[in-house]
Formats: sequence, structure tokens, C-alpha cells
Amino acid sequence: MSVLIDDPIWPAHGRLWAHLVSDSSLDELHAFARANQVPPRSFDRDHYDVPEEALPRLLAAGAEHVGGKELVRRLIASGLRVTARERRG
Repeated sequence: MSVLIDDPIWPAHGRLWAHLVSDSSLDELHAFARANQVPPRSFDRDHYDVPEEALPRLLAAGAEHVGGKELVRRLIASGLRVTARERRG
């Protein structure tokens, strides 16, 4: 059971963003986010969007740094992945 974070490569709002996910449960993910001052508004169905400057703090708190492909692979394997089709409704 791990909380994972990928590289901050996603541009938005004048900064770069990473994804924070759990490979086991949303409860684990939400608890980690709460404990590390990640705002609830950053949650997007199966992940939190976190700004580049939060990466060192989240890694120090125990998040595992992985590449984007590995993050998606483990999120899918966990059964927590929300697909693009599901996002569209």
C-alpha cells in the first residue's frame, strides 16, 4: 500500500502540477492528503492535483515518486482508476 506521486509536468494556472494517488484505497489517499495540507478541492475523482513546489514536502512525508506510466499502471491495478469515459458521464 503506497501513496504515489508522479513528475510535475502538467501545466495549468501558470505552474506545473503532479498527480497524487493511492495504489490501495481512497481512504488512504484522503488521509495522506489531509495530514499533508493538500486541499480537498485538489481532488479529482481518483487523484489529487498537487503543485510542483509541494513535491519535496510530500516525498518527505512518505509519498513514493514514480513515473507517470507507472502511476497509471498501479492506479489501474488498484481498481481505483476513473476512465475518461466515466469522467464524461
